Amino acid sequence: MTWRLLALPPLPPDLLEILFGDPRLELVTPAERTQEAVDALLPTVDLVLGDWSPQLRLGDPGGRVVFVQQPSVGVDGIDVPACTARGVAVANCAGANTTSVAEWAVSAAFALLRRTVEADQAVRRGEWPQTSLGGRELAGQRVGVVGMGAIGRRTAELFRALGCDVVYWSRSVHADAPIPYLDLDELVATCDVVVLVIALGADTRGLFDAQRIGRMKQGALLLNAARGEVVEEAALVAAVTAGRIGAATDVFAVEPLPPDSPLRAAPGLLLSPHMAGSTVEAAMRIAGQAKANLQRVLDGQPVVDLVNAADPHVVRRT
Repeated sequence: MTWRLLALPPLPPDLLEILFGDPRLELVTPAERTQEAVDALLPTVDLVLGDWSPQLRLGDPGGRVVFVQQPSVGVDGIDVPACTARGVAVANCAGANTTSVAEWAVSAAFALLRRTVEADQAVRRGEWPQTSLGGRELAGQRVGVVGMGAIGRRTAELFRALGCDVVYWSRSVHADAPIPYLDLDELVATCDVVVLVIALGADTRGLFDAQRIGRMKQGALLLNAARGEVVEEAALVAAVTAGRIGAATDVFAVEPLPPDSPLRAAPGLLLSPHMAGSTVEAAMRIAGQAKANLQRVLDGQPVVDLVNAADPHVVRRT
């Protein structure tokens, strides 16, 4: 009996078939990329391949869906508690974008320290600020990594390789961490570069508010590759506009970033469209991991990379 897979990624159906197709699967896509179209299809499918964009979400999966594979690391677009309540296993692509995100943090630090964007704009205007921009070297800077998961470890490794003194803070101390642990307020007050790669939760929402950002060193950099809600955006705008710190953020409380967002006008703030984990290499790993997990379902094997407390042995309900 064929399994019905609802595929939500923003890709053409023929490409989805190439990437995820299997003779044992009937691949279904919504006629329109609307939430209503997705919700209408849920009672008719067994499996869901999630959307990595913020457009299509999965709330209550209904009574037929038995497995959700998210083709990304983050599962923000999935109501995981609702799936757990229905006995639906939810998996992500753990580790697929670890290097990509860590490299974004390094590239953002370089861009801000060397004032790469300002230099490009100046040359295009016909100027030649060879010595007046005041670039700084990354080597020798103290870097604080907030979060010590796979991305935090890779981030620490890259900054150490570039000659930085690297420390970390996370919600728990990791005995096997490759770098020293510091209290968060001490880390914030003593580091030249602070990199956020921590998961969003009740205890990290607003972690970097006006008070904590105010503890940062004059001229320090704040790089957010975590989630927009980890940083109080109004406080970030105020600190950057005042010239107290430099910053880069790849994530925002509302995505895509609204046209009237004050973040757009903040000088010295480097913005990117939630692309830190979006590289060709990461995309290929994501496609491979998602396809492999779907095939585990078809083969009767336990799925991996579960993000909820569900049975990894997925069994059809119809």
